[in-house]
Amino acid sequence: MVRISILACLVAGATAASSVNSTRRFVPGAYIFELADGHDASAVLAEVGSAGTLRRHFDYKLFKGVSVQLHDVDKAPHKAVKIASTPGVKKAWPVQVHSVPTLVNHQPANGAIKSQSSLAARDDDAAKDTYAPHVMTQVDKLRAKGITGKGVKIAIIDTGIDYTHPALGGCFGPGCHISFGTDLVGDDYTGFNTPVPDDNVMDCVGHGTHVAGIIGAAANPNNFTGAALDATLGIYRVFGCLGQVTDDVLIPAFNMAFEEGADIITASIGSASGWTETAWSVVASRIVENGVPCTISAGNDGWYGMFFASAAAGAKGVTAVSSFDNVVLEKSLNGCSYQVDGGNTQACGYLPALEQYAWPKDPLPIYALSLNTSLVGDGCDPLPDTTPDLSGYAVLVRRGGCFFNQKAWTVIAKGAKYMVVYDDRPGCDGVDLGDAGGNMTAAGMVPADTGAAFVSAIKAGHNVSIVLSDPEDISAPGYIYTADNVETGGAASIFTSWGPTFEGDLKPQFGAPGGYILSTWPVKKTGYAVESGTSMSAPLVASVMALVGQVRGTFDPKTLNDLLSATAKPQLWNDGAKWFPGNKLAPVPQQGAGIVQAYDAAYATTFLEPSGLSFNDTDNFAKELTFVLSNKGTQRVSYNISHVPAVTMYTLMPNDPHAAIFPNDILDASAALTFSDQQVVLEAGHRKSISVSAQPPQGADAKRLPVWSGYIAVNGTDGTSLSLPYQGVSGSLHGATVLPADGAYVASTDDFSTPVPANTTFTLPAPGNVTNEDSIVAVNITLSMGSKIMRCDVVPMTTCPPANLTTDDPLGGKYKTIGQWFGFPYVLEPRVTSILVWDGLLDKGVYAPAGKYKLVIRALRIFGDESKLADWDVSETVGFYIKYKS
Repeated sequence: MVRISILACLVAGATAASSVNSTRRFVPGAYIFELADGHDASAVLAEVGSAGTLRRHFDYKLFKGVSVQLHDVDKAPHKAVKIASTPGVKKAWPVQVHSVPTLVNHQPANGAIKSQSSLAARDDDAAKDTYAPHVMTQVDKLRAKGITGKGVKIAIIDTGIDYTHPALGGCFGPGCHISFGTDLVGDDYTGFNTPVPDDNVMDCVGHGTHVAGIIGAAANPNNFTGAALDATLGIYRVFGCLGQVTDDVLIPAFNMAFEEGADIITASIGSASGWTETAWSVVASRIVENGVPCTISAGNDGWYGMFFASAAAGAKGVTAVSSFDNVVLEKSLNGCSYQVDGGNTQACGYLPALEQYAWPKDPLPIYALSLNTSLVGDGCDPLPDTTPDLSGYAVLVRRGGCFFNQKAWTVIAKGAKYMVVYDDRPGCDGVDLGDAGGNMTAAGMVPADTGAAFVSAIKAGHNVSIVLSDPEDISAPGYIYTADNVETGGAASIFTSWGPTFEGDLKPQFGAPGGYILSTWPVKKTGYAVESGTSMSAPLVASVMALVGQVRGTFDPKTLNDLLSATAKPQLWNDGAKWFPGNKLAPVPQQGAGIVQAYDAAYATTFLEPSGLSFNDTDNFAKELTFVLSNKGTQRVSYNISHVPAVTMYTLMPNDPHAAIFPNDILDASAALTFSDQQVVLEAGHRKSISVSAQPPQGADAKRLPVWSGYIAVNGTDGTSLSLPYQGVSGSLHGATVLPADGAYVASTDDFSTPVPANTTFTLPAPGNVTNEDSIVAVNITLSMGSKIMRCDVVPMTTCPPANLTTDDPLGGKYKTIGQWFGFPYVLEPRVTSILVWDGLLDKGVYAPAGKYKLVIRALRIFGDESKLADWDVSETVGFYIKYKS
């Protein structure tokens, strides 16, 4: 028998599809039921009967059960509760939907990318790995010792792989580089329709192919390889060509990878969560408990600030992987070529304007507005009367000083049809001509050094002409641009999602380069592309685990996590625009332990465990924690233990219950740590437990929940240099407002963003007849922190409420209610804004009678007790009327 608290979990599956802004969604009427040992699915399926159909049958070592689709979505929640009461049902969940994280700098070029001089120069010695992400993670040092992941099986859960790609082996199946796995869904799967599995794991998106190349790409014209290029790869395709994926597809994918002998499982999938109890999270944790590490991308929602951990990266034991920016800025550009005085053709790259890219096929002579490559405001002022007719030129203009449209209007005034902007900084961006776009045939941007080369040649009296490829022509050659990333190279990427979890767990664990990463892309698209995201850092960490495991002879998740955390290199704080003064380290909730160092982890002789320490918040404060220092070497070592603080950051805005967006306000104070031992001498083979206590930073505004963190540094006389990340929260997570009093308002589907006035009347369609064209009730709910349970009670405001429906407040409060808005309660909610629509349907499966109502939304606080009324935050909406069309 399932505990009654499962009610909330099951009802949540009814209608999250109507959530517009929420980052979490559920399949209406779909549920997962896990079975206890010794029970089969017959009793559950008998209870389902004709009310539903079987979606999936789970018969795995670590998870047994079924998922079902109930036909009557209106009555599904209550039917699901009845099914969950069937003997043998261990746990139940609504079927949740997850996405591939949105790539931050999606840059496939128009055609098979060719190497160019700056790329070729980075690998002069074929035996030496000089690829920047590998140097940053010490993969190059292991490569020099012949460690390439040979014999290691890595399972990728993703969009598929273009196995025809020559850098990925050209085939799929036994004996191929990509040798195992399956397609669980088919091309047409969206996350909301029925999967049609087949044996073809071909990628029609690109994401999985990029991930595969990061792990296992062979030598190619672009002079990079995968970090574990000799590992055996598997692919479990869980996405169609469009759409998302559900828990009941991810559960078999992970279990199949586990049972088919994967040494490591990696997935770059997720959704905002902060909780650990989702079905997929539970499965991932069990796999880790049974000896197979799971690396999952931390997410690309760094802009939303702290406490935004993803599912299932936030799960217990799972390795949540953060992203750091590559020290080399790599970008996929569209191809172009130029000639000086009609001489040899030289390759270049550009990015086209958003809409204007009808370049002629014949060369255009370049006309430079200025020969000063430092000029600020080039093209911002009217051109002199001596300027020639520019209609036959590609007009070269330096970026900066004014908007692109102003530069465009300047040259249009002299007849220009084509404009080439060159950047004023490392990199290359697109061009938006704005209101000038309709008056120009084509425009684009080239990198700063390319533009400077054009100006230099023209200044010396030469003629320069250029041909720019059509960005829609996939047969045209692409181009990879590289430059030193002096602004953010090595820093945690601004998009990397922040921890901790809502219960104070330390997330992420550590990270790897994920910003500006070159890898494989489907052959029919471009062949190669530069992408950015934790989707890129997670497979690199999986590769590092493969290499370290190959050296050490173990893939035990705890061992690998401890080693990689202790040997990781913490990075300095950078807010995306500048480095923080004083060389302060970036917060642990952003970067975890830092950038993994493969060589150091592979050959470390001193161990630190656990992989991190959490002192939690003030209410749950751990007065003392311990870590273990072990000397696994062959000689006595003396260790010095010290403290290196990181930047302390406020979670919440000043005088506001809502979380601040990135970059958060900084508290110029750090915790003080006290150790039971600051000097430790260990003989070979000996270990010692060391206690540590923390004094939170002084002068903090605890109501804003400052998260303080840093690193315990361990330095040995044998050259050992390790660090242990820690974190804590000043203030009470339970005391933090989850739902402000003004956190919810009633709106109309005509305008979701504007609250309706009190006493607004909504004329709803006849029950069961709502269409997308109807104007109906909407509610906008913004959580300031996450909540395990959120209710939405429909409270009558008439003097004679419907007696057959009205009940006392189920929470023991003051409200009389006719039931909840259909689909509530929601469970395991992240701190997001949800916009939900309502046609009058209640959770009981009946429609609210015509009348006047208000909505009472209540959210359980973090660490709250749902039986205590004081643990619920409340937001009441204005009253409104509903009536139905006849």
